[in-house]
Amino acid sequence: MDIVVKGRKTEVAERFRKHVAEKLNLEKIQKLDGKVISLDVEVSKEPNPRQADHRDRVEITLRSRGPVIRAEAAASDPYAALDLAAEKLDAQLRKQHDKRYTRRGSRRLTAAEVPDHVPGVATLNGSDGEPAPAGRNGGVPTKRMGSLEVQGDGPLVVREKTHVAAPMTLDQALYEMELVGHDFYLFVDSETKEPSVVYRRHAYDYGVIHLQTDTMVTAQAHSGEPGGTLGG
Repeated sequence: MDIVVKGRKTEVAERFRKHVAEKLNLEKIQKLDGKVISLDVEVSKEPNPRQADHRDRVEITLRSRGPVIRAEAAASDPYAALDLAAEKLDAQLRKQHDKRYTRRGSRRLTAAEVPDHVPGVATLNGSDGEPAPAGRNGGVPTKRMGSLEVQGDGPLVVREKTHVAAPMTLDQALYEMELVGHDFYLFVDSETKEPSVVYRRHAYDYGVIHLQTDTMVTAQAHSGEPGGTLGG
């Protein structure tokens, strides 16, 4: 893999190209992300003389089998801007590498194990988690968790969250998923304006699910006719 250095409306000196090759250690980068496909460095200049302290901008784009990683910085000269951008790139690579390592070494808890590992879990939704009378369920103990009744070791809702989501691209959604360290990420697609989910499949492969509103299904759901629910 080679590093591609290009200028946007500016010439790139040969000396700077050599400095890029020295600064961005490919061997080190590939140790943090062994699926790297390409590494591009773009240099541009700010034409506004009032922005002299930030006249040179460097943007580094790393493409791999995972999400695209971008790091950019501006300074009074391209060498300083490159140093800042390289530090940001390194920080992002290390963060993703550490999360991948942590995720592989962890396992998911069952619903029954959650109270033992999360103190006070029964009160997170404003419920004391006291068992309800078991007679009506054939002897199976029932707990009320928030607005739900959980029988035995059934599904346990630990926390409910509502987020305000700005539309984003698929690349941005993959990047955000890696940052939070989850196996899926819910977002609004900036192109289709539809709710969508990206998820991890196998190794470094990803999938995406888009939701579309079916007016016929919606009408059936409101009318109570058969087929008004998913999979009906």
